[in-house]
Amino acid sequence: MPQFHWEDFTPGRVFEHGPRRVPRGEMVAFAAEFDPQPMHLDEAAAEHTMLGGLAASGWYLCCILMRMCTDAFVLDSSSMGAPGVDEVRWLLPVRPDDELSLRATVLDTRASKSRPDMGFVRFEFELFNAPGQRVMTLTTMLMMGRRERAVS
Repeated sequence: MPQFHWEDFTPGRVFEHGPRRVPRGEMVAFAAEFDPQPMHLDEAAAEHTMLGGLAASGWYLCCILMRMCTDAFVLDSSSMGAPGVDEVRWLLPVRPDDELSLRATVLDTRASKSRPDMGFVRFEFELFNAPGQRVMTLTTMLMMGRRERAVS
C-alpha cells in the first residue's frame, strides 16, 4: 500500500534526497553510449570546450534525478507516471565525483476532471552540488492516484 497519494502532495511540501556521488566511469560510460560529445568523454578535448573540462551529460543528470526521485518518494507513492516534462535547465557543469542532492518542491496540484481516481502534482526538481550550487532544474507534472475517489 503506497504511503503517499495525491492528497498528501500539498503546495510547498518538500522532499529531499542524497547525496549521490557521480562516478567518473559511470558518467563517461553513459556519454559513450548516449551522448558521445568530447566534453563528456575526454578530459583533454573537454578542456577546449565552453565547459572548460570534463562534465556530465545533461541527459545523464536527468537519469540521476529520476533515480533520486524514485528513492525519495515515488516508489512509496501511488504514482501513475507523468504526461511529459515542462522544462529542463542545466545551470552548471557537473564534474566527475561531484556529490549531488535533490530537492523536490510541490508547486501546485489539481484533481483530474476526467478521472476521479487521480490528480496532478506539479513539481520543481532541483539538483545541487556539494557547495550548495544549483546545477539543474526540472519542472514536471506527475499523475498520482487519489486515496478517495472524488464525488461526482
